[in-house]
Amino acid sequence: MAKKQGFNPYLPSWEYIPDGEPYVFEGRVYVYGSHDRFNGHAFCLNDYACWSAPEDNLADWQYEGVIYETTDDPLNTEGSMCLYAPDVTVGPDGRYYLYYVLDKAPVVSVAVCDKPGGKYEFYGYVSYADGIRLGEKEGDEPQFDPGVLTEGENTYLYTGFCGYGDSSRHGAMATVLGPDMLTITEEPVFVVPSQPYSKGSGFEGYEFFEAPSIRKRGDIYYLIYSSVSMHELCYATSLHPAKGFTYQGVIVSNCDLHIDTYKPADQPMAYGGNNHGSIVQIHGAWYIFYHRHTHGTAFCRQGCIERIEFREDGTIPQAEITSCGPNGGPLEGRGEYPAYLACHLFCKDQEMYTGGFGRTGAWMDSRFPKITQDGRDGDEEAGYIANMTDSAAAGFKYFACEGINRVTIKVRGYCQGEFEVKTSWNGPALGRIPVGFTNIWQDYTAEVAIPDGVQALYFTYTGNGGASLASFTLE
Repeated sequence: MAKKQGFNPYLPSWEYIPDGEPYVFEGRVYVYGSHDRFNGHAFCLNDYACWSAPEDNLADWQYEGVIYETTDDPLNTEGSMCLYAPDVTVGPDGRYYLYYVLDKAPVVSVAVCDKPGGKYEFYGYVSYADGIRLGEKEGDEPQFDPGVLTEGENTYLYTGFCGYGDSSRHGAMATVLGPDMLTITEEPVFVVPSQPYSKGSGFEGYEFFEAPSIRKRGDIYYLIYSSVSMHELCYATSLHPAKGFTYQGVIVSNCDLHIDTYKPADQPMAYGGNNHGSIVQIHGAWYIFYHRHTHGTAFCRQGCIERIEFREDGTIPQAEITSCGPNGGPLEGRGEYPAYLACHLFCKDQEMYTGGFGRTGAWMDSRFPKITQDGRDGDEEAGYIANMTDSAAAGFKYFACEGINRVTIKVRGYCQGEFEVKTSWNGPALGRIPVGFTNIWQDYTAEVAIPDGVQALYFTYTGNGGASLASFTLE
């Protein structure tokens, strides 16, 4: 039996777990993140849920269940606050500690469990030796987006949120905790600057916004974070966990900005938004976990994975966003693929951000194509692309094609036009597939010769009305 292929998003299309913090525990990859609600009105409305996969198969994800409920924190027994992005570390006692912040609280909460994917129980709040909680002492800045790393008896806690131009926030903070995983032994210091305090730092233009995550490779500490541009995950390195971090570059952008190999560097290829994730070594290879935005809003985010490489000096070239990242190579260029695997989505009225993000972003509406699903949150309904009006394009990367001469697409909607099939976003049409008005999913087929070799595929709609695209089949 052929091994199942890995796709982006790597979880089922009806699951919305952004802010991914990946770890390998006991031979399995566990991912911890916040939990968006499909068609939700805000970020992170659902309980924490965990998924895991065998270390040697990033296509075989298993649902571990709800590991922590929104109301488990004593500050939130009524459920009026959301569980924002968490992180997990193994304490000196071998137990698993979950660090998180509630959306309207300035403090860091901690839960604990004996198993990586089990039910976590509330443990306490990060506090100074005198019992005052971190974030509530005079002079403290509010805590946000905890990232954690335990070495010996010490746990290094990284936190912070700094909007563009907000001079009340100074940057990402590092705080050292003792072996009880709660008590501060070294008070917070700033390790990456916010935008108002970046002059002369080397972080100019890539200042800290949110989402600090820490990893160690060899002797080098890698602090991954979301910059003030939001769509990109940047990183800084140091030989010390709490000082001396130097800006190094961008690891991934969820709209592929800065990549200039197949397009102009400043051209977005998807509708970006905030980003949050980290790096991990799995089965000898390194990956970056990040998230994308769906449903035309900021609040329905899905996790994605890309392979990364390290140069000899420890720096990381920017990864390109793909449909095949978890696969470790191109997908088989044959068979049916769901349209929600699109890594590129754009039209003539391109915007960089979803849902009003950024200083120039526009609310996405029927002008823009979007990945969505039918049904309600929790319904196991396969995703598809809606709002494909004239000029809308969906791109998929990459496929190992051989002898493909027929393409079928599954479409519904009030549309009258055709889909052009291309192997580059601005290339010539290799074939055209006419489509018409239909209220049900309908297959349309045309003879289209795809060149042999590793190819990207783009489907561009031209015509009247709006089409929805569910899948395409290569034969």
